[in-house]
Amino acid sequence: MASSFLLCFLAFSLLLISLFRPTKSSKLEIEELSWLDDDNNEEINMVQSRHDSLRKCDFGSGKWVYDQTYPLYDAATCPYLSTRVTCRKNGRPDSDYEKWRWKPHGCTIPRFDALEFLGRMRRKRIMLVGDSIMRNQWESLVCLVESVVPTDRKTVTYAGPTMAFHALDFETSIEFCWAPLLVELKKGRGNKRILHLDLIEENAKYWRAADVLVFDSAHWWTHSDKWTSWDLLMEGKRVAPDMNRMVAYQKGLRTWAKWVDLNLDPRQSRVIFRSMSPRHNRDNGWKCYKQREPLGYASHPHVPEEMMVLKGVLKNMRFPVYLEDITAMSALRKDGHPSVYTQAATAGGADKHHRTDHTSADCSHWCLPGVPDIWNEVLNAML
Repeated sequence: MASSFLLCFLAFSLLLISLFRPTKSSKLEIEELSWLDDDNNEEINMVQSRHDSLRKCDFGSGKWVYDQTYPLYDAATCPYLSTRVTCRKNGRPDSDYEKWRWKPHGCTIPRFDALEFLGRMRRKRIMLVGDSIMRNQWESLVCLVESVVPTDRKTVTYAGPTMAFHALDFETSIEFCWAPLLVELKKGRGNKRILHLDLIEENAKYWRAADVLVFDSAHWWTHSDKWTSWDLLMEGKRVAPDMNRMVAYQKGLRTWAKWVDLNLDPRQSRVIFRSMSPRHNRDNGWKCYKQREPLGYASHPHVPEEMMVLKGVLKNMRFPVYLEDITAMSALRKDGHPSVYTQAATAGGADKHHRTDHTSADCSHWCLPGVPDIWNEVLNAML
């Protein structure tokens, strides 16, 4: 009788095992989250401790110091700058905006050393993901490194929404991926632009294999009604003509955060989210035309609502994402924008009128050399 009971128990156990054996899809989910296993805790704690140590140096709090040894490269000799950011070439008469260095309170940002940076980034892919201001930062980073690479050992390639600078001897690529909203913006019926708040893979497939990822996303979420980035919002099967912009922004960031948590391994990838670049236009009380030096300080620095949303999303992530806070430091640099100097000067009265029409000034992007070079010095220090 005992042996019969034992046989029944064994048969029942085998049945349970077969019923609860992981399916292929659940096995895949387990593998995607393998970096959260207890066996990996030591390595994850090392990553997290590096994250915590960065918090001890607040790169975002400090002051601008005039430094004659800046800029770190010559716009005239860097072939990778787009026309709209080469302000001196476009006729801007002053150049002091190129010579300001950011000095944090209580710590130091190392001066950017191109060879040292490329040496540390050997055999790595660095990808900057976002909008045209992230493109601004990509051009800055490429100009910071390209002068130490021989002409025949560097190249730029293009694929879909990406462009990549390759330093061939270092097997290093510095890439930019156009994804201003991070989530997917698609064309629907009647040529309507539909923003899918819960879809991201069409963009994310380009990021998956990068070693260092730097993201930004803010400006396209806050465009005014006249320049709005979408016609309809969609989440699952629900369609809405519009919703509160910060609610939509939070939903989009949560989709991004979920993708990072599920698809990236902090032992292999470093992820940084750069905060919002401030605009000094009429909408927020500033005009950047003819500005010549930084503000000295901001007694009560304004914290954009986008920053609060971003911090809330990052706080709830499993993956240790570093926040590069450039908002407060850049808010002091109303002198750093292209203003009316976004294209090469032309002769005649039309140009004179253009130069004085500061209502059309670009107070969002940045002259190069200039402010984004400092963002990249901070990025280098964080890496």
